[in-house]
Amino acid sequence: MSLLDRRTVLKAGSAAAVVGLTGCGDSTDNAGGGATSSTPTTSSEPSSTAPAPTTTAPSSTAAPSTTTPSSSPSSNPNTSAPTLTSTAPNWNSFSRSLTGKLYLSSTSGYAAAHQLFNPRWDSVRPTAVVKAANPADVQKAINFARDNKLVLVPKSGGHSYVGASTIANGLQLDVGALRGMSYSNGILTVGAGARLYDVHAFLDRYGRSLPTGTCPTVGVAGLTLGGGMGIHTRTYGLTCDRVVSMGVFTADGKSHNVSATVDPDLFWALRGGGGGNLGVVTSFRFATIPATKLGFFRLTWPESQAAAVVRGWQKFAQTAPTTSWGNLHIDAQSNGTLSVHVLGISTTGNANAAAAQLESFVGAKASARSISVKSHLEAVKYLGGGTTSPRQGFLAGSDVLKGAMDAATITALLGEVKAAARAKTPASAILDPLGGQASKQPAGGASWPWRSALGVVQWYSSAQGTTAKTFIANGHRAVRSASAGAYVNYLEAGRAVSSYYGGSAAKLQAAKKKYDPSNFFHTPYTLA
Repeated sequence: MSLLDRRTVLKAGSAAAVVGLTGCGDSTDNAGGGATSSTPTTSSEPSSTAPAPTTTAPSSTAAPSTTTPSSSPSSNPNTSAPTLTSTAPNWNSFSRSLTGKLYLSSTSGYAAAHQLFNPRWDSVRPTAVVKAANPADVQKAINFARDNKLVLVPKSGGHSYVGASTIANGLQLDVGALRGMSYSNGILTVGAGARLYDVHAFLDRYGRSLPTGTCPTVGVAGLTLGGGMGIHTRTYGLTCDRVVSMGVFTADGKSHNVSATVDPDLFWALRGGGGGNLGVVTSFRFATIPATKLGFFRLTWPESQAAAVVRGWQKFAQTAPTTSWGNLHIDAQSNGTLSVHVLGISTTGNANAAAAQLESFVGAKASARSISVKSHLEAVKYLGGGTTSPRQGFLAGSDVLKGAMDAATITALLGEVKAAARAKTPASAILDPLGGQASKQPAGGASWPWRSALGVVQWYSSAQGTTAKTFIANGHRAVRSASAGAYVNYLEAGRAVSSYYGGSAAKLQAAKKKYDPSNFFHTPYTLA
């Protein structure tokens, strides 16, 4: 897997469209073609400018069985059957009420309809899938699931690391068709299902952008609701920090257009608390940023310099200008050695200065060095490995670094990746810096809890399940003394739910009790 292929996976973030406390971002249809520069809608219903597609109801007249045993992977806990009513749901009536389409297990196209980005979750079979064509379909799906005591799990781009946007024997609500976009006076209005590349391509027409991750097919909802880290994080903050307002349906089926002044506690909770706990977002309004040329650098060092590179990267993350960003890749190679390099960005275009500063912190010149300047949209394509992403199987996890790791912790981290290399296990530790604007609370506040952290280390492996799990677990142990918790957009089966929310947990729980007192939105990753 190439560097950019791996980044396609690792910068995905969560893409379940649900909002609240879980998160982790399929196709890249261009949603910007019919967009206008009109003022965003302010109707009482959560808005999406996505056009409603012409659809047909499924031909099956039989209600699907609700006792089919799950064949999902054992590492995915989203497999328990919901509590059912004594009367089977009236799927035909529900289907006729939708503008979009309902897929039952007997419906042609069902297999493709419920797929996520990661093929590991293909065996998880929802009872039904709703492809919402508009916000009204979202509202109807919530009401239908609640009235029939069905578990409902929303999906945007479907990139959840743990398959959180699907569930066995429940209702999957896909908002991927809500992709419409409009731009006016610095504000982007966008449907929750829009994919990141389409968002960047649309905004590029206006010379504008957003701070996002790099995977082109991630849905904007999952990324935003879990925070949203990327190359502009230090300069402009997280994706969630740029949100001005959101359209959301809560568990009672009511619509809310939340902002810093309307339902401010819900607005706060949705900005970085992750997906899966408080409602289903259908639209966002973002304050955009300038789309400028970016300076790129890539510096590579031999394995013998690995510890010095980690120390230098930490100092870079702590002291470099907020216009500089660089993530450190430590990759296990098939020949038993480590590949160590930093891929960096200067948002001012001066990559030479940023690269020189990093080399000075490492205390050794890179053995290989490349510098380039790219337009903003060229940079988006480069970082995403193109405009689409092939489906890939992998496991991943994370640790939020509360500060610089000491020498023993660095040695332990490198030791785990070296052990993977010796065992011919495809594995990586990838360190993303925080700081800069990410350390500051945006106007209106945000629930993303890691403002004072140094960065996030991602543990990634495309090996078979047990081997990958072992590598990730060993990685956690290696950095335990430096870890503050985990990033909710990189959910991990078996990890303590509380580890994702830090100091925001109590306030998030209060929002849960207020907006979803019956715990309608729940998954194994919900902070109830």
